[in-house]
Amino acid sequence: MAVTDSDPKPIPTPIPEPERRPLPDPMPDPGPDEIPLPDVIGFDAIPEVLAAGWRDFRRAPAFGLLFAAFYVAGGLVLAAVTTAAGREWWLMPFIVGFPLIAPFAAVGLYEVSRRIEADRPLIWREVLAVVVAQKDRQVPSMAMVILLLFMFWAFVAHTIFALFMGVSALTNITSSAEALLQGRGLVMLLTGTAVGAGFAALLFGITVVGLPLLLDREVDLVSAIIASFQAVGANLPVMLGWGLVIAALLFAAILPLFLGLFIVLPVLGHASWHMYRRLMPDPEPG
Repeated sequence: MAVTDSDPKPIPTPIPEPERRPLPDPMPDPGPDEIPLPDVIGFDAIPEVLAAGWRDFRRAPAFGLLFAAFYVAGGLVLAAVTTAAGREWWLMPFIVGFPLIAPFAAVGLYEVSRRIEADRPLIWREVLAVVVAQKDRQVPSMAMVILLLFMFWAFVAHTIFALFMGVSALTNITSSAEALLQGRGLVMLLTGTAVGAGFAALLFGITVVGLPLLLDREVDLVSAIIASFQAVGANLPVMLGWGLVIAALLFAAILPLFLGLFIVLPVLGHASWHMYRRLMPDPEPG
């Protein structure tokens, strides 16, 4: 029988598709961590957190000495460079502005205190791994804020010097430092110190809770800064006293060729963690 074009064509048998297993549901994004409301504390918290900071430093001194060594070495190099160039007065804005960058050294110390608080082992590899891991979180953004404000403070400090002392004083001040302690020089020092204190107060308000909060919880930079200002606002007199204690101890540590930072910086770093825990306690279960 001949096959014509009008005859129906055979329907090919469909090839069954291989059985596919359903893909697992992706893990839901937990979102940012909850930020607790700031607690109200008293002035007795200041000596208590300092005692806790000293206790943590004595328990793990090697960590504190390592992190402080970077700042001591940097201060000694800066002092050597300015002395060799005959520009010792350049150290003034950096010494006044040192509290602006000191909190950044505390990240490793926060981790040490957090492990001591949780009764976890202090293993060098794990502690340093936590510090390195911060590069993928919000801490570098906080570091940029700190460094930018510090650089801006250095610019403002040199501008204040030029406004009060004149451009010619930039070359003559090295031969007669007494000019800084009389007349316009004294007014310039007072003005620069007041402006530097303003910068330090601004950074203190940002970092006193913001920096340890970024290490402790998954929150964004803006939320951490807002929470920090809220904690400071809720405890303004105590935070003012705490800031003055930090500034006084840092200046005292800088004077003996920066060597006092080997003790003061670790103790303040640990104490700052305990102050954060006082200001932002974990919410009660239920």
